[in-house]
Amino acid sequence: MFQAATIKQIAHALSVSVSTVSRALSDSHEISEETKKLVREYAKKINYKSNPIARSLKNGRSNSIGILVSDIANSFFSQTINGIESIAYEKGYHVIITQSHDAYEREVSNIGHLASRSVDGILISMSSETTNYDHITQLHERGMPIVFFDRIIDEIETFKVTTDNFKSAFEATQLLIEKGNRNIAFLGNAPQLSISIERFNGYKAALEANNITFEDRLIKHCPEGGRNIEEIELALTEFRSGSVDALLIASDQISTSTMRVLAKTNYAENLTIIGFSNSDVIDLLSPGISYIRQNAFEIGQVAGEMLIKLIESKYPVYNFETRLLDAELHWRGF
Repeated sequence: MFQAATIKQIAHALSVSVSTVSRALSDSHEISEETKKLVREYAKKINYKSNPIARSLKNGRSNSIGILVSDIANSFFSQTINGIESIAYEKGYHVIITQSHDAYEREVSNIGHLASRSVDGILISMSSETTNYDHITQLHERGMPIVFFDRIIDEIETFKVTTDNFKSAFEATQLLIEKGNRNIAFLGNAPQLSISIERFNGYKAALEANNITFEDRLIKHCPEGGRNIEEIELALTEFRSGSVDALLIASDQISTSTMRVLAKTNYAENLTIIGFSNSDVIDLLSPGISYIRQNAFEIGQVAGEMLIKLIESKYPVYNFETRLLDAELHWRGF
């Protein structure tokens, strides 16, 4: 049976006390630099790793944080997770990643599971099905550090970080207008999601700024977030019958799914498209698409920093911020 190296082994081998080894490994000022170096070198030699369970009992923390996203296969979320991990591991935290697959019940179950695992805090990007936030509110009221990223909500006061979705959608719609398009359709995720609301508002504001009449018929939402191809096919069929000449797609997964549907038709030949997408292969898609790339890695880093700030604060935090990060608009010049 495997036996992990212990502080006692180090102490015995170096003929020093257990407390001396413990203090040396924690970089205590009470221990000389020479002894610290000796202890660290021997600890590395025998592959000593500190016991996370013992450490958590001592400081009241598990040194782990939970992450809830809709789908880690989504390029945006995989990139944000990389950003979170880069901060977490640097600060000595491990991460536990869960997926809601945009289902409310799974979100409730996963958040409950993370809390039962005694994570020190949770980073949440909301499911597209969720309209009741009681499961999160109750945890927050009991003192669980929570930070929202990307898909955020107003109902809970805490740190939040997302893309400047209004600005990104405004600029994309403005560019479509400048390229001569007037009948610009909007294809979004579930309508209650913050990203859907903010991106729709940016789209609508750009139309108004250019004296283009807003039309309800040009707005479609896909509550299943691109997982249901039939939702997208129906929306595109209605857009085609309505003489749409340009399309703003306000969701990563919907952008990819839409291009797959369009690849089977000739509709895209007369359609100028800009979509939110962090896919690494977006430039290879046919038909082509201009795209808005979010700074996903940085969003993850900022979210991780915010959560660890909450976890490690010695006093209650009352001053929160919602950080908006710029996205990059890539026009492919069709």
